[in-house]
Amino acid sequence: MVAVIARRSRLLLIRRSDQVSAPGKFCFPGGAIEEGETEEEAVVRELREELGVRVQPVRRVWESCTEWGVHLSWWQSRLADDAPIVPNAAEVSHIGWYTIPEILGLSDLLSSNRQFLQKVLAGDIQLDLEP
Repeated sequence: MVAVIARRSRLLLIRRSDQVSAPGKFCFPGGAIEEGETEEEAVVRELREELGVRVQPVRRVWESCTEWGVHLSWWQSRLADDAPIVPNAAEVSHIGWYTIPEILGLSDLLSSNRQFLQKVLAGDIQLDLEP
């Protein structure tokens, strides 16, 4: 599951800690579905675990498969403007709000995230950047 959270035309991105797979890479927050969970429940749980926040999944905007065979569901999600974000240092070394061009300029961006944003720019995926 991948959570895509927009605020004032910027998207929430994390930098992965050195303790997880793909250390130091930038990506949207998210993670795996646990047995018995719906996609929406997994989005809520993963964001609580990674960032200490409660999000509201709004809609699935895309599905993809990574080059190593991992299936991803991309969920536009909402986060209250005043919600304090407290990253779990075991999973996240940095958080930030970035424009799409800024994200695409990051050399350490996960390739699946780059593909997603290129499809957004091409108009293949519709995102609400001003929720």
